Amino acid sequence: MTKMHYTIEDKIALITLDDGKVNVMNREFFQELNDCLDRTLSDKASALIFTGRQGIFSAGLDLKLLPTLSSIEEQLKFQKTFASTMLRVYLFPVPTIAAYAGHSIAGGAILSYACDRFMVGDGPYKIQINEVANKMMLPSWISLICRSSIPHQYWKEALLHARAYSPREAFERGIVDDLIVEENKVMEAAKALARDLFGLHGPAYAFTKKLMRREEADKALEALEKELREWAK
Repeated sequence: MTKMHYTIEDKIALITLDDGKVNVMNREFFQELNDCLDRTLSDKASALIFTGRQGIFSAGLDLKLLPTLSSIEEQLKFQKTFASTMLRVYLFPVPTIAAYAGHSIAGGAILSYACDRFMVGDGPYKIQINEVANKMMLPSWISLICRSSIPHQYWKEALLHARAYSPREAFERGIVDDLIVEENKVMEAAKALARDLFGLHGPAYAFTKKLMRREEADKALEALEKELREWAK
């Protein structure tokens, strides 16, 4: 793998995003991520942690790739891959934790919000859904994932106004679940939380998450093509 690394230890699966740059999301990224999710299931992990190297989680979609998608059909195919992969994380039957000390922009923030728990190191980093500021619309599926993590009173500033937050600002608003003051202890905290989650009944957890999220996720994904075609006009 060139975009990320997968390991498992003590029933905790760990996916580390690290392409040596800013972990942009493209076709190869999504293929590798789905492969890692498959391995998490085949290894029967009891929890899954997403992290990145110090300073960066992900800068989101590969902006060099997007202009090369010349037809609406190409754009639809890629956007459906993006959506289905992020929604797979959102619906993943194993407890998921995003845990890192670094920047998390656009797709990186979406992946973090798709997890069941979001913890970050306190540092000079930025967490932002910047699509509207970059002349892009937010389809229903992204809004669904983000609104599951962002408290209602901050939907406008976080999504419509593309507000950038420091880790501490995000924590104070309840967008981030846990702020780890010492950056080098983020993974220690994440693994401690993962072990706590071992006490939950796995099948009950998976089925309850499905009941909470599947119907809305399916509707949002079904709406994507209509929304993209309407936006393209």
